[in-house]
Amino acid sequence: MDLPKETTSKLAKKITIWVRFLGSMNLAITLLLALSIASVVGTVLQQNQGYTDYIIKFGPFWFEAFKLMGLYDVYSSSWFLFILLCLVSSTTVCIYRTAPVMLRGMRDYRQNVQLRTLQQYPDCTKWVVQQPVGDVRNVAQSILSHHGFSARFKEEKDHQLISGMKGRGSRLGYILAHLAIVFICVGGLIDGNAILKARELMGLLEPEHRNLPANKVPAISRLGLDNMAFRGSVSVPEGSQTDALFINYKDGYLVQNLPFTIEVKDFRIEHYDSGQPKSFESDLLIHDARLAAPMTQTISVNHPLIYDGHAIYQASFADGGSELELRAWPLGVVNSKAAKLQSIVGEVAPLVVSEQQWSLEMDDFRLFNIMPSEDPAKKFNNVGPSVTFKLRSKTGEAREYFNYMLPIDRDGHLYYLSGVRESPADDFRYLYIPMDDEGGVGRFVTFLGFLNDTEKMQKLITKLKLTENVLPAKEAGQVNEAMLKLVQLFLKSGFEGVEAQLKKNVPLDDQQPVITLYIQVLQKILAAAYMDVLTAQGHDVSQGLDPGKAGFFTAATVAIGALERYGSPVYLQLDSFTHRQASGLQIAKAPGKNLVYPGCAMLIVGIFLMFYAPQKRLWVWLQKTDKGLELTLVGQSSKNKMDFSKQYQDISAQFERVLIS
Repeated sequence: MDLPKETTSKLAKKITIWVRFLGSMNLAITLLLALSIASVVGTVLQQNQGYTDYIIKFGPFWFEAFKLMGLYDVYSSSWFLFILLCLVSSTTVCIYRTAPVMLRGMRDYRQNVQLRTLQQYPDCTKWVVQQPVGDVRNVAQSILSHHGFSARFKEEKDHQLISGMKGRGSRLGYILAHLAIVFICVGGLIDGNAILKARELMGLLEPEHRNLPANKVPAISRLGLDNMAFRGSVSVPEGSQTDALFINYKDGYLVQNLPFTIEVKDFRIEHYDSGQPKSFESDLLIHDARLAAPMTQTISVNHPLIYDGHAIYQASFADGGSELELRAWPLGVVNSKAAKLQSIVGEVAPLVVSEQQWSLEMDDFRLFNIMPSEDPAKKFNNVGPSVTFKLRSKTGEAREYFNYMLPIDRDGHLYYLSGVRESPADDFRYLYIPMDDEGGVGRFVTFLGFLNDTEKMQKLITKLKLTENVLPAKEAGQVNEAMLKLVQLFLKSGFEGVEAQLKKNVPLDDQQPVITLYIQVLQKILAAAYMDVLTAQGHDVSQGLDPGKAGFFTAATVAIGALERYGSPVYLQLDSFTHRQASGLQIAKAPGKNLVYPGCAMLIVGIFLMFYAPQKRLWVWLQKTDKGLELTLVGQSSKNKMDFSKQYQDISAQFERVLIS
């Protein structure tokens, strides 16, 4: 069924209006401005990081706002890809509309121009010469050719016209610059996860959120070899291999299969004297059925391996499953000894403490830890290995711990440091456990166990005779019971908890003397318990304590008071390790670069032609008059008119020297 002519005409007008709008300069500039702003955001805000990092940095409100705007993966966001698509469409329409005109202009010498039109140009000179028209024509053509102008001759009944043109590539530069934008944007669309987003909208793709090995990830979260473009990472331990990598996608990840297998034969890292990483590299083997033998190559930072369209970068390093031997010191358990544990970084193992079930998640092992040095001659100091792990209760609640293997010097005393935090958004709070004469934490654990032994503490408090000759036996027993509860309160919340409880129960006017008295009594009980521990360990305390043992007591009481906030039933001390490293590889496939690179080259050439090779025209109009042959020289340039005017003056002067002088 044919549409009425009126309807067809209206439809054609609407199409024409939309085509003009789509190919307009205003729309193109608006789109380019939007892309520029988005690129600034994508440069300033680090892209494709874990959502936890963004929550820590921006807080919950701004995290959700930026997430909604797609700022965590700007170059693959739907709105960015839509702008690219609009810019491609706009530029393509612009090329379609203007390229034919530009190409015709490159071949058009404008030989149909009228003299009155030429005389309106500012660069116009007129002479009357007496030479024959043929000689003048030959001279004019020679001068134009000498200055790089190609010329065309046209003879009419009343005049002859020589049209010269130079810099026709200026129009070609316009076309090249616009084609370059199309090439670059199409390359960006190819490499911008547009296909992944389309598959996700169709329900064919879903990011995985669980912590699973690559081979356990379900098919709906896996990408096959037909995926055109991707950028992901994988950590490969020494001696291991992989044929897949992980791509961060929204709040989860995807697994990308590879058409070959990468094996890390060896990983090496060099350090500065301070212990900081200096350089690292990996020896790789590429196993591919298409190869007669495995391909061997060493990669390092900024020196990737390019194979089968895939760029394999040395991006980072991590622990590759180091084997650790630890001692688990129970905290607050009476007459308990340390238990030996075997663990591997990356694994989860059950841990039973005081008949309570815990889960030990060993997250990381560091061979080096760099801290500012107190020595003016050294900026940094390596304090040795450390382990990072989580202790998770049966309810699923977990705390993260960071334990140093070697003791740390603090104000002339050595401590074993153990950091703890409830979430990655928090900073580590450190527990300082003083090192004993044996170089370990045995004395601290024994002292703590003694304080938690109700029977021993009752005997100790009775032996101290805190109320001797002051109270009757019955009331003295009540006071002793109160002192035992005071010790238990201290074990639960430290000196701060004791003061807070006293302030709560004692009238305001009596608080300060009562608090002072109770703290003094508590310190006396703690000191007596410490003396009993030293005596049991074979130390002679009859002459008092030396500064080292006295300092140990002070540090130990501070540490015991902080144990409730520490929140762990054990202190895990790293005894020995077998270090195994892993190479962090980043693998990218970006076929769009095959359009982007030529597009960039075309853009450079196009801009150069447009701005530095403008189109210039010269006309020589020859017309016979009664006074002789009238010669009119006219020049015109599309750009750089002042520079062209100087060139025109030189050409005009040359005409005058040859024909007039």
